[in-house]
Amino acid sequence: MHRATWILQIVLAVWFVVIGALHLTLPPGLPEPMSWMHDLPTAVHWVSGLVEIAGGLGLLLPSLTRIRPLLTPLAASGLAVLMLSATVWHLGRGEARSAVTNLVLVVLLATVAYVRSRIHPIPAR
Repeated sequence: MHRATWILQIVLAVWFVVIGALHLTLPPGLPEPMSWMHDLPTAVHWVSGLVEIAGGLGLLLPSLTRIRPLLTPLAASGLAVLMLSATVWHLGRGEARSAVTNLVLVVLLATVAYVRSRIHPIPAR
């Protein structure tokens, strides 16, 4: 379980850093499933992008360095709240596929938060 959680943390961290970077740069020619990004206001892109990058880093760095590892489950919880908000937004636009993706992310993030806070917490230095 401990190794599986590390793998999950790494995959989710990469996912959120990449998606956060996409929010900040908003490159032209995004694939169709991501075309909704062009409908967001600039301020939402900046906030979402920065929160996703910070959260992605928070999924890994505190646990890797063992400096305030309690921040890892907090980062996972914060990202889960963000993904729940995104789910509501996508459902309001009739984008069921994106909403399901966000709900899967919520479950994975909740798993990391639970495992790192209750089952296999990372000890601090």
